[in-house]
Amino acid sequence: MPPIEIRRLGPGDERLLDTVAADVFDEPVDPLRLKACLASPGHLLFVALDDGQVVAQAAGMIHHHVDKPSELYVDEVGVSPAWQRRGIANLLMDALFNAGREAGCAEAWLGTEPDNLPARALYDGRKKPAEPVGSFVMYLYDLGEGSKEAGASMTA
Repeated sequence: MPPIEIRRLGPGDERLLDTVAADVFDEPVDPLRLKACLASPGHLLFVALDDGQVVAQAAGMIHHHVDKPSELYVDEVGVSPAWQRRGIANLLMDALFNAGREAGCAEAWLGTEPDNLPARALYDGRKKPAEPVGSFVMYLYDLGEGSKEAGASMTA
């Protein structure tokens, strides 16, 4: 069985999303939106491929500021149910964090709902658990060289 391949998509990679497993994205992939996303500087889209099929994805954006270091916002992570619990989401998070570091980001952040237990298990496993505030749980990660994510592997 070949290993899962983690790949960052860019312009020209649109055809890779012709074969996507169930529930990787919230909605069907729109070709025009995909093309715009891949062409936008600062937008990051990583996918996990299993024998050519997209089985997971993670998206993020680099936020540049005029008065502080850039930061990575993790927009979403989705893994098809048949491929969950294999460490693929962690590999995708590692890829996003590494891309953020390469872009000069000092931190990464994301948020989820308090009752989204699968997401919270993923995010809590990467750092000290966050505390919910109302209907939102925010996670903040240091992308410095000493962080847990700094030496992460990219294979499953």
